[in-house]
Amino acid sequence: MKNFSTAALFLALTSVVLPATTFAEAPVKTVAGSARCAFLPNAPDQHVVVRGDTLWGISGKFLQHPWCWPQVWDMNREQIRNPHWIYPGQTVYFDRVAGKLRLGKGAGDNSGLPTVRLSPQVRSTEAGSGAIATIPLSAIEQFLTKPLIVGETELNSAPRIVATQEGHVFLANGDKAYVRGDLNGRTEFEAFRPGKPLTDPASKKIIGYEAVYLGTLKLQRLSKLDNEPHTMIVTNAKEEMGVRDRLLPVEPAPFMNYVPHAPEQAVNAQIVSVYGGVSQAGQNQIVSINRGSKDGVDVGTVLELQRLGKLVPDRTEGNGRGLIKLPDEAYGNLLVFRVFDNISYGLVMQVTDTVQVADVAKSPE
Repeated sequence: MKNFSTAALFLALTSVVLPATTFAEAPVKTVAGSARCAFLPNAPDQHVVVRGDTLWGISGKFLQHPWCWPQVWDMNREQIRNPHWIYPGQTVYFDRVAGKLRLGKGAGDNSGLPTVRLSPQVRSTEAGSGAIATIPLSAIEQFLTKPLIVGETELNSAPRIVATQEGHVFLANGDKAYVRGDLNGRTEFEAFRPGKPLTDPASKKIIGYEAVYLGTLKLQRLSKLDNEPHTMIVTNAKEEMGVRDRLLPVEPAPFMNYVPHAPEQAVNAQIVSVYGGVSQAGQNQIVSINRGSKDGVDVGTVLELQRLGKLVPDRTEGNGRGLIKLPDEAYGNLLVFRVFDNISYGLVMQVTDTVQVADVAKSPE
């Protein structure tokens, strides 16, 4: 099985360290309580964690499905939301008898020392922590706070650009923008423009709008009169920005703290769009689905990508006019990293085909 680099979340667990010599003769087991979470027949006895490893990749060395990681560590839902950490230099041991993975300090640390069980430690940033990531932050960093899913009128009450420096049609880095609206004491803002509507492939109804991110601005001078706009400076112009565009305060990028897991309840979603305005997506590209927090989807949810089976005539019977539906074909996985009420963004993991709008994304089977 391939190892797939994947975003910004970390885990650490400490449990019994079992010597590799006790595993050699034991048969490979399926993870307790889940027939689908089977270990690979050629899974190694142990793996020493090195810098550059990912949670998804390590899991793929032992398991047929990397998203089964929580089951092999006996993690409950609260631990999945607030996982521990794994660091380079530790050793992951495969307990073939119990069908579980164990974590130790290193390859030589199996000398019968008493078990030490550490309490969870929450880190506020990943910088300098040295912990391994589930997927590389670089793959999804820009999507953690943007693009933004908004309602049809959600941006209407946001501060707006009402004039530009010297009447420029579009603003560039260092230009002044004149803004009206309540800033609520904030000084740094991101500019957005209502974008394309996102249509549910099943209901054909609009379920949200993908706001187009334009760039960042910083407050230079607060207005002193009711009819006087605030003055802001464009600090980073990503797209054409001008009069009528809306501003939202800059929010800190959320610290992603999760592990891949199957959804707690059955999810049957479809691909709404491929980010970037293209019709197809490949590995490590971003797509949106028509399910969100209201449907039991949360950060770290892994869904199986399937292509809908076509309706074809049965040419072996009668006049060949009878239609049969071919089975849906699974071709990859999607890892959800940002969730709204009715829509979620996911990172395309390993795939054997291209992802297309209206493809199925459902609970792994």
